[in-house]
Amino acid sequence: MPDSIFTKIIKGEIPCYKIYEDESTLAFLDIHPILPGHTLVVPKKQVEFVWDLSNKDYLALMATAKLVAQRLRHVFPEKTRVAMIIEGLDVAHAHLKIFPFNTDSEFRNTPDLTAEPDHKMLMDIASKLAF
Repeated sequence: MPDSIFTKIIKGEIPCYKIYEDESTLAFLDIHPILPGHTLVVPKKQVEFVWDLSNKDYLALMATAKLVAQRLRHVFPEKTRVAMIIEGLDVAHAHLKIFPFNTDSEFRNTPDLTAEPDHKMLMDIASKLAF
């Protein structure tokens, strides 16, 4: 399997707005966020489906997801919920989408993937969320 965009990010070949990293996982901001704070949590081992991860890697992914969700709640106290989506549509590398929200319409927001990323906003949010 060729390296996914996430594997290239993990290897440092593509820059990212890193929030958290440990030996098994990496969390970084999505450059086309559903809402501000939208973080991607990925295992460092490239596996296409979350359900195909080893138990150890799955538990590490979920532990990182919990840390990120708690951090999002702290940094975005005006948001009453934190979503976690596992869809597997965009990149053939297991990943979780985690973001704070309040309403159903916010949860279902669709980002404009053709828009230029707001790097200043991403940098500001990353500095607040970084562990």
